[in-house]
Amino acid sequence: MSTEIPLFEIPWDEDDVANAVDSITRGSYWANGPYIDRFESGLESYLGVDHAITVNSGTTALVAALTAYGVGEGDEVIVPSFTFIATANAVRLVGARPVFADIERETYGLDPECVTAKVSDETAAILPIHPYGCACQIDALAEIAADAGVPLIEDAAEAFGAEYRGQALGTFGDAAALSFCQNKILPTGEGGAIVTDDDDIARRVEQFRSHGRTSSEYFASSDSGEYVDLGTNVRMSDLVASIGCAQLAKVDDHIERRRRVATQLSDGFADVEGVTPHTAAGHGNHVYQLYTVTLSETVDRETVIDTLSQRGIASKVYWDPCVHLTRAYREEYGYEPGAFPVTEAVMGRVLSLPIHPNLTGDEIDRITAGVSAGVERGRPMSAIDSELSEV
Repeated sequence: MSTEIPLFEIPWDEDDVANAVDSITRGSYWANGPYIDRFESGLESYLGVDHAITVNSGTTALVAALTAYGVGEGDEVIVPSFTFIATANAVRLVGARPVFADIERETYGLDPECVTAKVSDETAAILPIHPYGCACQIDALAEIAADAGVPLIEDAAEAFGAEYRGQALGTFGDAAALSFCQNKILPTGEGGAIVTDDDDIARRVEQFRSHGRTSSEYFASSDSGEYVDLGTNVRMSDLVASIGCAQLAKVDDHIERRRRVATQLSDGFADVEGVTPHTAAGHGNHVYQLYTVTLSETVDRETVIDTLSQRGIASKVYWDPCVHLTRAYREEYGYEPGAFPVTEAVMGRVLSLPIHPNLTGDEIDRITAGVSAGVERGRPMSAIDSELSEV
């Protein structure tokens, strides 16, 4: 029996363990310790930003960023429906309304033309994602946001380390949210950060994450501190940040190895009809947080998934249904199928396959062979008969 191939594995080594042990055995400052400062400084240096403020998840990073910009009741935020639901949920959590725009077929990111059509007097922000680990049409979206006089907040959860025209994703907008969830490029288990060059926004985020307190050094002070605004506790712990420091030190190596794996996978699909890997498509480099293929309309996706499962190979569909067709959004806003044709066409055909820096050549061969077999099984006889008639 072959060893099962999971969707991802977390690349760790003794440095991660040593940092965690150091944080724990210090016996103090587990909540707000020295690794927080080190991790935030490391993120700032890596991305070339003035401020990186860590929080406990990518979702709360989005909430904190929206809150810092004053987005709330009566406001609208333009978002994709082809995304993890947290992107839209964050908008609702601050009391605003997510306004969905369709995606384009090149990168699967927000379509600038559709975004332009959605801008209104109520638009308070534009919130794009960088699908799977490569840039959406971020320069065009930044221009739209600037023309509308609203902040562009990048959901860069999947794109840490990716660049477009030599500039790091997460630095094109007024602010960006990062995620360090266990399957991300830079994993800490859970965690997130807000990055920005805006001093005032950074200050507001820092206050929001610590109950609206002007000083974050609660346990280092003899007084209770001054509370100037409404906030909550979404801080990252020192233990989580210690792992982040270790992971950040080797993230470039991990990204390079992910790219090599992705290249081998794509090479393996070169002659498999009906399978198109998602690529950077002229939009910078791809860090392959997810390795995703688009199946042609002649291939039954469920058969491919079943074939892979029988061979001990994990796969996953991100995101079907897309957000506007989930029960929560259909019931709240009354969306029906057909509202966003490109989004809905893409969601029914994409499939994400295993990807991580330590994927072996044998495992890559098993994945490509499994997909190829599933494609053959999942092609309707009408398509095969049509091809035979052309021979």
